[in-house]
Amino acid sequence: MEFGGEPIFKDVSFHIGNKERIGLAGKNGAGKTTLLRIIVGKQEPTSGGVIVPDSETIGYLPQEKQIDSVKNILEETLSVFSFLNDLKAELEQVHQTLFTRTDYQSKAYIRLYDRQEEIQHLLAVNDVDKQKGNAVKVLKGLGFLEKELSKPVSSFSLGWQMRMELAKLLLLQPTLLLLDEPTNHLDIDAIQWLENFLKNYRGSVLLVSHDRSFLDSLTTRTLEINNGKIYDYKVPYSRYLELSNERIEQQKAVFSNQQKQIRELENFVERFRYKATKARQAQSRLKQLEKMEKVEVDNLDNAGIHFRFPPAPRSGKVVLEGINVSKAYGPKRVLQSLNFQVVKGDKIVFVGRNGEGKTTLAKIIARQLNYEGEIKYGHNVQIAYYAQDQWEMLDPSKTVFETMDDIAVGDVRTRLNAILGAFLFQGEDVNKRVGVLSGGEKARLSLARLLLSPSNLLILDEPTNHLDMLSKDILKNALLQYDGTLIVVSHDRDFLQGLSEYFFEFRNHKLKEFRGTLNDYLAKRNIDHLKELEAVEKKSVAKAENKEKKQNWQQRKEKERHLRKLRKALDEIEQKIEETEQALAMINDKLSQPDRYAEEMKDGTLYKKHSRLQEQLDAFFVQWEALQLKLEE
Repeated sequence: MEFGGEPIFKDVSFHIGNKERIGLAGKNGAGKTTLLRIIVGKQEPTSGGVIVPDSETIGYLPQEKQIDSVKNILEETLSVFSFLNDLKAELEQVHQTLFTRTDYQSKAYIRLYDRQEEIQHLLAVNDVDKQKGNAVKVLKGLGFLEKELSKPVSSFSLGWQMRMELAKLLLLQPTLLLLDEPTNHLDIDAIQWLENFLKNYRGSVLLVSHDRSFLDSLTTRTLEINNGKIYDYKVPYSRYLELSNERIEQQKAVFSNQQKQIRELENFVERFRYKATKARQAQSRLKQLEKMEKVEVDNLDNAGIHFRFPPAPRSGKVVLEGINVSKAYGPKRVLQSLNFQVVKGDKIVFVGRNGEGKTTLAKIIARQLNYEGEIKYGHNVQIAYYAQDQWEMLDPSKTVFETMDDIAVGDVRTRLNAILGAFLFQGEDVNKRVGVLSGGEKARLSLARLLLSPSNLLILDEPTNHLDMLSKDILKNALLQYDGTLIVVSHDRDFLQGLSEYFFEFRNHKLKEFRGTLNDYLAKRNIDHLKELEAVEKKSVAKAENKEKKQNWQQRKEKERHLRKLRKALDEIEQKIEETEQALAMINDKLSQPDRYAEEMKDGTLYKKHSRLQEQLDAFFVQWEALQLKLEE
């Protein structure tokens, strides 16, 4: 693939097999997203091609997507099955064609007949009621509440709309899933649910992600795009990093040896090319130089932001205190009577599912939102706030330098270029308009603005979105060295690991404080969750037992009568299935002997009988499945 004559990658070849879990690695700009778009057919390669067998299907989740829908969340999710209506219309057309045609033994007739069976199978597998139940399960797994499924798509943020798009793909179950940064819009619970779903996924998965924990948990193979080539490692991400570094060290050693050899050959040629006695040898070495295949050293992704936060001004011991803090958006209550305290030097992580109020409380503390209750700020508290959508608030018409210069004051204005350089804006980059920057560049520019004024209370809402792994590590290191008070909202487990041992968990409009490591918190939360489930189950069992005791004889009799009726209907359907299968077997036997049954085959009687019986059998199986489900319930 080339852009403007410059190759992104050249002559790359690889194969994706069944049920593979592959991470796609490479530095920013290496072409990861481009390769995904080429595989799915959204972009044409400059040369070469992608071979996809007819039996395979591909699903693609981009990083972001413009979604315009007037439907509610559940309706829009189920719209991925709109192809079933097309199949029903096609089946009707095939039925009519088969009924009117008489060329029963022609290839065209047999192809139509095969297509009829294929469509009937697809319609039986993709039962509408069954898919609705699956859609609800997947949407809830990705964090939606049941009551939210009937709300219009347009009432949700882009992040939640992208969760819905992910749900559509998971429901379609293509044989190959291409996922570009699928965890960007997910909280910890949803990421863990997606991990488990993808581990058991029946197809293959090729994904780009900056979430190291997610990659290590899921992938067993890593494809790296580097220097226009593809390197294939049959290992998870962290092990790939080790092997990739070893490969580059080996390349450096080979490159060094080759450079030494080249210098020696060039010196010989230069020295003896004009001496008659050595001319032939010099010519031989010159040819050796020309034929030599030059060793290249691949690029390590070492381009990462590097900075430290300014020293924090002194503040009081108690930075802030929340007293009966509540917040509602219209009729929707988000936070209810929260009481908490933040002490100087605390590094607090806000965790919990999206929509539970983490961002809301961060905005309240940062004085960005009105609220009920009271927040008391300590002496000399100076706040710096990085919003989740901070980079969207930048003025697209201004340059990178102007964006910084507008808010810089005092001596810091003399250091703007140095600060921008630390965030990878160098040379002409500082004169770029914000409107042409990528999401990652805008995120870096927004972080750079935090360094322009000292603070002692730093509030960061999802700061790692759009940052590559190296930049995330450097940001984490800067936060560990920060001597002020920190509040961070994040779902990135790798980023949170070791950053803090103090968590505020948001659940049911309240917050719970937890002290311990991230692993301790996750283990504790799972235990709590199981206890809650156990309590609910015990309550449910006790309720059922009480109900059973209260049931009178007539109610039990009615239930038994209904069960008998279901079993009888099931027996009858099974008998019909057996009889129909026997009848089909007889016709198949006749069809295999065309000479003996030429008369019946000539007028199409056998084919019509076969078609009718096959339709009946498919219908009987659908009825049997429905009855079996009712009986199990």
